Amino acid sequence: MTDRTGSVHRPGRLPAAVRRPSVGGTGMRWVLLMALVLGSLAAGCGGGGGATPAAATQSSRPEAVVQEYRPSDRQLDLTVRSDALGRTAQVRLLTPDGWKPGASRRWPVLYLLHGCCDTYDSWTRSTGIARLRQLRDVLVVMPEGGDVGFYSDWLDGPAWQEFHLRELPRILEEGYGAGTRRAIAGLSMGGLGAMDYAARRPRMFRAAASFSGVLHPLATPDLWLGLFASYTDDPDAVWGDPRQDRANWRRHDPTALLPALDGIPLFVSAGDGRPGPFEDGRGDIDPTEVEVGRETRAFVRRAKALDVPVRSDLYGAGIHDWPYWQRELYRALPLLLGAIR
Repeated sequence: MTDRTGSVHRPGRLPAAVRRPSVGGTGMRWVLLMALVLGSLAAGCGGGGGATPAAATQSSRPEAVVQEYRPSDRQLDLTVRSDALGRTAQVRLLTPDGWKPGASRRWPVLYLLHGCCDTYDSWTRSTGIARLRQLRDVLVVMPEGGDVGFYSDWLDGPAWQEFHLRELPRILEEGYGAGTRRAIAGLSMGGLGAMDYAARRPRMFRAAASFSGVLHPLATPDLWLGLFASYTDDPDAVWGDPRQDRANWRRHDPTALLPALDGIPLFVSAGDGRPGPFEDGRGDIDPTEVEVGRETRAFVRRAKALDVPVRSDLYGAGIHDWPYWQRELYRALPLLLGAIR
């Protein structure tokens, strides 16, 4: 897939043109680092093959759902009207065995959040979750999160948190059999979202997992401002200026939020950016995984200092790509599903 600069990158990768010229020397070092991302392969964007999608369903549905569409037997795409976003948004459901629209039965729910610059269909497009037996008795919810929405209510812009934590659960409970036992996981930007949401709504989510997640953005704010700048006209519209609005950045920094995560089963994982087993040890260092790996290790160190239990898989060699995120989801499922069954 391509970003708005025309550079090719994997879903969840930082685009090549992240820059914020006004931030000075620190920002320039990150501009040079992120230039290394140029030339990334688009293998992670590969679309699924297969049958022609079925026709849109005509079930009775909540008023906010303006359209339903079935890409396959167990997948149901919703187009949802959101006041928080000021537009419609997409949500993909992976339905459990025996699920029927409008039925009275309630199912445990697993939210899977996508990464930066990717889409709501990425988990089913790029992994084999639709074939997992472990997910045949839960409702899997994969909502749209914006290119760089960062699962936040922006200071000046869309309110992704309001959409995901207030509007969407009501819709799912009203018309799609969602219960109140929920777990949440995400990759890259979605890893931040999973930990942020679990910290903000500890009674809503019973477990949380992050795969190659942005878990300590306050450690390198100029890097993330550069990413925002490549997708928005005003990068400060997301969380504000990291110096003047540091308190707001802290409210979206999972490492700073760790005290609120105490008591919630947590799983985090990341590589160190070296080519790993899925590349046969060949290739270049991946600067994106270098950064999120560093942030994940900082999260784990802080958790230990605070005596907050975290299961971690800091697996060393590995880049920022789907084979690792699929593997880590499989490793995290016992913790996630054990909390909601």
